[in-house]
Amino acid sequence: MRAIAKPTMDEIELESTEPILLTKEGHTRLQEELRRLSVVKRAEIAERIRESKDHGEYSEDNSELDEVKVEQALVESRISELKITLSNAEVLESRKIPTKTVGLGSRVTLRETRRRTEFEVRVVASAEANPDEDLISEESPLGQAIMGKEVGEVANYEAPAGTLRYKIVKIRR
Repeated sequence: MRAIAKPTMDEIELESTEPILLTKEGHTRLQEELRRLSVVKRAEIAERIRESKDHGEYSEDNSELDEVKVEQALVESRISELKITLSNAEVLESRKIPTKTVGLGSRVTLRETRRRTEFEVRVVASAEANPDEDLISEESPLGQAIMGKEVGEVANYEAPAGTLRYKIVKIRR
C-alpha cells in the first residue's frame, strides 16, 4: 500500500477558506503590501539582524537582536496571512456592487441623526477594512447595522458611547 501524504496546515486552511470578496482597490493595496513586506521589509530586517549580530551575537543581553527577531516573526506572519487572503480573493466587479441597498463594496453616506453630521464609508470585507480610511468591515457593528438598508432608512448602531442612529442618505458604487 502507498502512504497518503497528509496536507499541511496551510493547505488545509487554503482549501477550507471561502472566497474573500475584495474591491479592486483593496486587492491592489493588499498585493502592494505583500510585495513591500516580501521584498523591502525582509531585506531591511535581514540587514538589521546582520548588524545586530556584528555587535554581539553571543552576548546575553542583545535586546536589539531580540527586537528584530520579534519584528521578523510579525512580518512573516503578515506575509503568510496576505498570501492566504490573496490566494482566496475574488475581485468584486463594479457592476455587482449594490446601489439600491447597502452591500459589499457600497459607498454609503450616513447622517448621524442627533448631530446631523454626514460622512461616507465604504463597506468592505474584513481583510481590507481600515477605519482610518473609512473602509468598514461588513462584520463590524456599524457594517452589520447598515447592511441591507435602503436610502432613507435608519440604522441603530451600538457604540461605546451608547446607541447611535444613522440615516442612510446615499448609496453608490
